[in-house]
Amino acid sequence: MTARTKAQASRGARSRARVGAVQALYQMDMAGTDLNDVIREFETLRFKGDETDEVLAEADAQFFADVLRGVVRRQRDIDPTVEEQLATGWRLVRVDSILRAILRAGVFELLERRDVPARVVINEYIEVAHAFFDGEEPKVVNGVLDRMARRLRPKEFEAREPDPAEG
Repeated sequence: MTARTKAQASRGARSRARVGAVQALYQMDMAGTDLNDVIREFETLRFKGDETDEVLAEADAQFFADVLRGVVRRQRDIDPTVEEQLATGWRLVRVDSILRAILRAGVFELLERRDVPARVVINEYIEVAHAFFDGEEPKVVNGVLDRMARRLRPKEFEAREPDPAEG
């Protein structure tokens, strides 16, 4: 097991679910696997924690399924929104499939998972990008998700006045 894999394995159940969601979105994109089939595969095989999928062991299966179903349900909204954030002339279909899956999952969470703070969503998907890429891709994830978060959840980024009681 590499240092990167060990670090990933020590992450929480939702973090593991996000890695699984990105892998599942990639699988659905590349192999055309059905949504319910891929959810069943991950829940019955990959989240059990055998040696090949230790990184996904004990992932939050409900959170995983919610993210997958949400991305599929909202993909027609998500994709054009992500494309607006890409460099001029770039289309989402030209982006690496794993990077595309990371951006779709992150934007879904920003759109619908208000129980997760925007900064947490951004940081989590930057970490997911680091699990898959050594290059500039984590910076792309940071830039796109940060711009999206500021647009979708501006109140979370408003400057906060220091509270004199805090000290």
